[in-house]
Amino acid sequence: MITINGRKMGKSYNNTITLRELFNGDNEVLSQAYHPMVVRFFILQTHYRGTLDFSNAALGSAEKGFERLMAAYQLSQQISHQAGPVNEQLESDVKMLLAQCHEQMNDDFNTAQVLATVFELCGTVNGLKHGQIPAGALSEKTLNTLKQTMKLFVHDILGLQPIQQISSNGKVGDVIQVLIDLRREAKLKKDYATSDAIRNKLMEAGVELKDEKDGSVSWSLN
Repeated sequence: MITINGRKMGKSYNNTITLRELFNGDNEVLSQAYHPMVVRFFILQTHYRGTLDFSNAALGSAEKGFERLMAAYQLSQQISHQAGPVNEQLESDVKMLLAQCHEQMNDDFNTAQVLATVFELCGTVNGLKHGQIPAGALSEKTLNTLKQTMKLFVHDILGLQPIQQISSNGKVGDVIQVLIDLRREAKLKKDYATSDAIRNKLMEAGVELKDEKDGSVSWSLN
């Protein structure tokens, strides 16, 4: 069932809303437009047999949640394994969460539970990427399974993609990566003027680069 601000949606209640209106914001119930990927994420947060309540507060919260998920998903695909002592407790916890993703999806397509579990994995991803968790805390096999599972559920099954990749037909990320590689080569040659120029030009275009502790470079659109 679909409700609007807690009330059943229907013509008799004069509170209907279409997907087109959600995407362009052209409905008095809405305070803004919402990207199709945000709406998709919002819908997936509720079991398909449950009640889906549309409200600005819920959609706004979904927008922020979607951004956090996409940021962690992109980071997960950039992480490289580094040798170090494995944290056995973390290893066990991550393996359990990875198994739960499959179990929950097989439990009547419970996308809401899958997303909740994926968000738990996002905490580990962020910790590994930003140094709160030692780089070698997960074995190489488990780290690779984590990356594969994130891609399988977030991208392949749930069909969620970063908005900037969609808006540029999937090519903007490739172009930015080329510039990141050129900047890395310039830094290796100690050509810091070129390195800084690439970074500054990207920033002017709304692309912010971040040098990570593991030597990789992540980026985001402002």
